[in-house]
Amino acid sequence: MTLRWEVLAAILGMVAATFLCRAGGYAILRVTRPPPFIQAMLQHLPGAIFVAFLAPALAQGGWQSCVAGGVALLVQARLGRMAVSILAGVGVLWLLRGG
Repeated sequence: MTLRWEVLAAILGMVAATFLCRAGGYAILRVTRPPPFIQAMLQHLPGAIFVAFLAPALAQGGWQSCVAGGVALLVQARLGRMAVSILAGVGVLWLLRGG
């Protein structure tokens, strides 16, 4: 099996683009201080990404998944412990689907 030059060029191009995007962000933030709005946005970004991955799965899972997601959200808001909230959500989903 041989690697064609255009496939290798595409892979190397993607490597370079990914590296420049990641390193560029660090380089910019080392030189400048972002405004408070940008700092707040960057602090909340992981949660938004998590919700973006989770929302379609909840929508496709039916009402049981939505109830389990709500329970997980309530447990997280009340206790502030991620592992406990995930276990509560999975447990409720298991019970609602007939365990």
